[in-house]
Amino acid sequence: MTTTKKTSFLTVANMTRIAILAAAACILDLLQIPIVAFYKLDLGNVPVLLGTFAMGPVPGIIILALKCGIGLLHSSSMGIGKLADFLMSLALIVPAGLFYYRNKTRKNAIIGMLIGTLCMTVAGVLINKWILLPFYMTAFHMDMNGILAYAGVNGVDSEWRLLLLITGPFNLLKGVLLSLVTGLIYKPLSPLLHARIR
Repeated sequence: MTTTKKTSFLTVANMTRIAILAAAACILDLLQIPIVAFYKLDLGNVPVLLGTFAMGPVPGIIILALKCGIGLLHSSSMGIGKLADFLMSLALIVPAGLFYYRNKTRKNAIIGMLIGTLCMTVAGVLINKWILLPFYMTAFHMDMNGILAYAGVNGVDSEWRLLLLITGPFNLLKGVLLSLVTGLIYKPLSPLLHARIR
């Protein structure tokens, strides 16, 4: 009985759903909209969240890993950007999925996504501080002044101002948007996400 529970997500139906949602995530990941400085917004994690809520956190992580792995094919940062995307997205989907799976209600889904959004906001600041900014400074032979000049945002004249005034709010906006879109379309798509596949 225990073995069945542990491997229940590895059914043909779920693997099919994972493949379809991963493909949708990859397509949405390509459709990026510039927002501020060098940050771009995409809805690639909407299918990831849909899969997480429909099948559980582990299938959600698999969908995310497939999205980021395939994204390496068009990465312009030697994979560092996709690694950061994977880690920040984990901070969103894992809390959301775990909280929802404790009791599958609309209220818990909303609370889970709010917690996940806050986690992703904090993770975004820390990952940019310790991974992305050092990588870009090394790869493009720039110091922090060069990064700030490239960002080109008035009043943002230090690393922490960039992180707290741009990076943090951007990830907060992204998390809210992903949560809002997922919340609006999950119920209408629920019959498809849970349909029997033979």
